[in-house]
Order: sequence, then C-alpha cells, then structure tokens
Amino acid sequence: MTEEKRNDLNIRINTALDKIRPYLQADGGNITLVEVTDDLVVKVKLHGACDGCPFSQQTLKAGVEQALLKEVPEMKQLVEVS
Repeated sequence: MTEEKRNDLNIRINTALDKIRPYLQADGGNITLVEVTDDLVVKVKLHGACDGCPFSQQTLKAGVEQALLKEVPEMKQLVEVS
C-alpha cells in the first residue's frame, strides 16, 4: 500500500471514529486507531470504561465496525488490540 493511500485511509477512519467517539465518551470510554494493515485490517484500542467491558466486542462489531464500513467500505475487518 502506498503511503498516500495509507494516509487517506487513516484520515477517513479517524473521521469516522470522531463521529462515534462521543457515544463512547458518554459511557467513560474512548477509542483510538492503532494501525491499518496492508490487507486492510483496521486495528483499534479501546480506553477507559470500554477497555475490558463485557460488551466491548458487541460495541466493536455492531457499532464501530458498521460505522467504519460506511466511510471505508474497502476495510476488511476491525480488530481490537491491547
């Protein structure tokens, strides 16, 4: 992946995360982009109340991943890293 393509993806993903972030922050959590791999896997880290929450996987799949796919349809998968 070219550096230009990676930068474009990072901007689009962070823009989408900025739309979701207020909902996570309202519950005492947050999310940050860690990496976009060459095979278009998006790695994120949950913070605060979201880190270790029993509903975090549901939040990632039903909320965050769906929102990201609207903005970045070429994304293959969203995974949480510790």
